[in-house]
Amino acid sequence: MKKLIIQIPCWNESETVSETILALPTSVEGFDSVEVLVIDDGSKDETVAEAKRAGAHYVLSLAEHEGLASAFETGVHYAFGLGASVVVNTDADNQYCAGDIDKLVQPILKKEADLVIGDRNASKLSYLPLWKQLLYDLADQIVSFLVGQKIPDPTSGFRAMSRALIGELKISDEYSYTIETLIQTLFSGRKVVFVSVRTNPVRRPSRLINNMGFYIFKTTRALVKSYFRYAIKPKLLPKFDLTKAGLEEQA
Repeated sequence: MKKLIIQIPCWNESETVSETILALPTSVEGFDSVEVLVIDDGSKDETVAEAKRAGAHYVLSLAEHEGLASAFETGVHYAFGLGASVVVNTDADNQYCAGDIDKLVQPILKKEADLVIGDRNASKLSYLPLWKQLLYDLADQIVSFLVGQKIPDPTSGFRAMSRALIGELKISDEYSYTIETLIQTLFSGRKVVFVSVRTNPVRRPSRLINNMGFYIFKTTRALVKSYFRYAIKPKLLPKFDLTKAGLEEQA
C-alpha cells in the first residue's frame, strides 16, 4: 500500500494554514492514500486549531519554537514512522501551487529520483524585488558550481522525498534544511530531479529573508558546512585512516 504524506511545518500560520490544507489534493495517482501532517513549531496563535479545522490528519506540536530545519526533520521522520512511501514538503503560507504535487511525486514513483525539488524559477519571478531575484540567481550559480551540475532552485522548500532517502536524512544546520538535504542527497549517490512548478501570490514577507545580510551569512554557513560534511570529509577520512594505519605499522 503506497501512502503519500504531505507535511507542512508551521509557526504562527493561523491566517494561511487552513487555505493551504484545503488546496491540497485528497488523492494522487499512484498512491492508495494521501494524508496531511502539520508540524506546529511552537505557535502562539490559532495555528493548531485552524489546521485541525481544515482537516489535517495529524498535528504534531513541538514544545517550543525550534526553527524551520528542526520542524522539517521532525516531520519527515514522523511521517516515516507513519509508513509514508513518499513525503511532500510544502509551506504553510500557500506559496506553492498544490496542483503541482502530482508532478513532484512522479519521478519517485517511476524510480527516477529520490529527491524531487520544485523549481520556481525564482530568479525571474516578476513580483519579487530585484535584490531578491539576484540573490536567488547567485545561490543557483554557487551551488551548481560546487556540485558540478545545474541546480536551478536549491532553496525551494517544495519537494518530494522517497522513503529510502527519508530514512537517511540528518539535519545539522538549525537555520534551514534546503541546502543541506540537497547536498547530502547528491553526495550520497542518490538522484535529484528538478521539475518546474507554479507559485501563488505572496501573502506575507519571507521569514527567512527578512534581513538580506543575515540570510546570506546563514545560508553561506549552511552551504560550507554541508559541503565539507558530505563532499570533502568522506574523501579525507580514508586518507587519514591509511596514514594512521601506516604509522601504527611502523610503531
